[in-house]
Amino acid sequence: MSVRRIAALAFALLVPLSAAAENRVVASAHPLASAAGKSILDAGGNAVDAAVAVQMTLSVVEPHASGIGGGAFLLLWDPATRRVRAFDGVAAQPARATESLTVDADGSHLPIDRVRFSGRSVGVPGAVAMLADLHGREGRLPWADLFQPAIRAAEEGFPLPAYLHHALTVQGRRVADPALRAEWLEEDGQPKPVGARVRNAAQAETLRRLAAEGPDALYRGDLARAIVAAVAADAVPGFLAEADLGAYRPREREPLCRAALGHRLCTMPPPSYGGIVALQILAMTGGLGIAGLAPDGAAAAHLFLEASRLAYADRFLHVGDPDFEAVPTAGLVDGGYLAARARLIRAEASMGRAAAGDPPGRRADIAPSEPWSEAATSHLAIVDGDGRIVSMTTTINLYFGSGIAVGGFFLNNALTNFASQAERDGRPAVNRMAAGKRPYTSMAPTIVFDADDRPVLAIGAAGGARIPSYIAQAGLGVLAWKQDLATALAQPHWHNANGPSELEQDSPAAGLTEALRSMGHEAKTAVTQSGLAGIARTPSGWVGAADPRRDGAAVGD
Repeated sequence: MSVRRIAALAFALLVPLSAAAENRVVASAHPLASAAGKSILDAGGNAVDAAVAVQMTLSVVEPHASGIGGGAFLLLWDPATRRVRAFDGVAAQPARATESLTVDADGSHLPIDRVRFSGRSVGVPGAVAMLADLHGREGRLPWADLFQPAIRAAEEGFPLPAYLHHALTVQGRRVADPALRAEWLEEDGQPKPVGARVRNAAQAETLRRLAAEGPDALYRGDLARAIVAAVAADAVPGFLAEADLGAYRPREREPLCRAALGHRLCTMPPPSYGGIVALQILAMTGGLGIAGLAPDGAAAAHLFLEASRLAYADRFLHVGDPDFEAVPTAGLVDGGYLAARARLIRAEASMGRAAAGDPPGRRADIAPSEPWSEAATSHLAIVDGDGRIVSMTTTINLYFGSGIAVGGFFLNNALTNFASQAERDGRPAVNRMAAGKRPYTSMAPTIVFDADDRPVLAIGAAGGARIPSYIAQAGLGVLAWKQDLATALAQPHWHNANGPSELEQDSPAAGLTEALRSMGHEAKTAVTQSGLAGIARTPSGWVGAADPRRDGAAVGD
């Protein structure tokens, strides 16, 4: 099937951003990726198979946001076992490490502007290892078959998407690879117009090797050596070694589940902080009666923003990699703890900057983490004909990751997610850098169940530190305000990370600025690139939808 045929199928089966189906639906950040996943389902594959195809196609059509060189989290619901499983494939610190990203091996200071987009920021990529491991256990179709849509898109070309055009406009200078610059940029350095056909021959070859050789093509051999060499040759060389690539292993973790808004919500546990923050916001606002407030009013926005302050304050202090640190995960979502935190919220006035709480099981000897935020990420949600569900969030972190391209894909800069300081006043940061450790991340793929324990919603988002806010607000839309999925994903955003209250620019939310300022908020407008995607159960079957702020699409039967 040609790329043109795939694109035609995508746009025929969806109404641009949403699709209804009795059984099978794929929602992702690009129509070609969604169509690739649906083609795998049509060929007899399951949701795990489709997730591989979607990710590989996103690596081609959204190379600035996720891909072969990045990391991911994935939730899997299996109706046969009635079990949610959580898989961790986020990028990890190499075996060699300093105390923080801005401290060199000799103890000297490195300016953040030099290391943020550099070889030093590159973590061991984990998305491919995670998907290969899960496919080996749960996949149905041959591994190689899952790469064919992505290979065709890379070889035959695809219309330059609006979101990639935006990323090239703001960060195109960081694309140093000559072949990619020639494909995407004009001679003056400006992006080619939206819709111009672009290709990626180098990534097509990489995908062919991955299809034929499996994950060893990335983690061992010539490509692994090329990755290590590119990281070492950067102006600020990194510590990545071939042994780090060969030693990477994905983790299966116990999903984090709790009740809120009359439903059971399951999400990623640490090293995700996003799952904790989203659950805290939903539990606190649900308990304070947000369902009875107008979803576009100042009262609901105030309640949401204040709950967000409290949740983000906890995120800065308590969360890190649980393989290295004692993280009070259960305490942070404990009902009694969250009820006490919610009592700090005043209906008529902002509390200002919130202090972190004292959840059951907390450590007393720790200092807050202050990392740099990831912005370029992608989410996909899939339900197959057997009712199996995948909710997966994937990233290379900031636009174009480290800026280092190998084999037509970009290497992540995930190590920017570690704490900027290892300690303060002798107290360690839970999210401090260490050899082999995984930095915390906002990614939070989520699956929601009704009172009968039936899955009714699978959702996730892009957007850096704002991801938990986006998920929580969309969750309120569906679960509290009974909005349809497309409406919930499109609603204007509010966000507070324990600082200014951000209202989505050029949206009705911006009209709440003065009302919130009168309550004591430092309210301001901000541009958002939320990249939500999800699937929801309706009386007529599953529907899918994607965020209108990006190129996303849902494809269904």
